[in-house]
Amino acid sequence: MNVPALEALRRLRDGNERFASGLRRLDATGLGRRADLVAGQAPFAIVLGCSDSRVPAEIVFDQGLGDLFVIRVAGNVVAPSQIGSVEFAAERFGTRLVVILGHSQCGAVTATLEELRRPGGTPSRNLRSIVDRIRPSVEGLLATDLAKDPAGLLKAAIRANVRASANQLRHGSEVLERLTDEDGLLVVGAEYSLESGRVEVLDDPARG
Repeated sequence: MNVPALEALRRLRDGNERFASGLRRLDATGLGRRADLVAGQAPFAIVLGCSDSRVPAEIVFDQGLGDLFVIRVAGNVVAPSQIGSVEFAAERFGTRLVVILGHSQCGAVTATLEELRRPGGTPSRNLRSIVDRIRPSVEGLLATDLAKDPAGLLKAAIRANVRASANQLRHGSEVLERLTDEDGLLVVGAEYSLESGRVEVLDDPARG
């Protein structure tokens, strides 16, 4: 049975509150269900997050085996392979919540801001492909007063990048658009704080 998007979001919120409070559910890893999962999976949420080693979605949300369908890439950017992965989980497993999970102090966003200020500093064509996906959502911020506030600029850029990735998923896939319009799919952006351990949902639909 599919878990409705807002119920899935509540489960993630509750799990993150446990994590941030230093608590864990009794079978947090889900190892007791390992044998049952051989026959199939039914993840209740899809998380497209950053590859940063400090932001493992299953731990941050206090979930276990089979609970989350996780896609990780530096800068939580959205490229065709990530869109295809989300489409696969949403169609195959009926998962109705997609979370784009960014985080404070994101190195990929920092690298993008550095590249915008000092062009030509990105050494690898492959790394540049990530920077180029982040660039459109953050470069306008350098024309604002935030350019004089490095910490404020980085925070705003991280959130802008999360929102851009969420919008790209919402509007860059006919499959996801159809599931949103007809079958209750919800795509939300969120930011994990390395400092507090808490996840804040941006433009939170559960709060009107």
